[in-house]
Amino acid sequence: MDNTWARIVTALEEKKARDIVVLDVMEMCSFTDYLIICTGTSDRQIKAVAENVIERVGKPFGVEGIELGRWVLLDCVDVVVHIFQEDLRDYYDIEGMWMDAKRLIG
Repeated sequence: MDNTWARIVTALEEKKARDIVVLDVMEMCSFTDYLIICTGTSDRQIKAVAENVIERVGKPFGVEGIELGRWVLLDCVDVVVHIFQEDLRDYYDIEGMWMDAKRLIG
């Protein structure tokens, strides 16, 4: 069993990401198996969190938003990671879009 999502959570925790949620979307989604959503407190911290995930898990298939540090998306194929500043997390409400998904953490 691949534990990529668990390694990502560890990397997020190492850099003090807040409010980490892991959603199992395997049965609901064609593009990934897990979604991880978390919050950072500043653009600098969000960049550090994203860079730590990349360092710990390896280069993702895709990276978006790391330059600005307001909403970083890391596409690790089986796991998609969203690292938000709090206002954007509230606005986009990714958890609400996937409210029927099984929560593994959060």
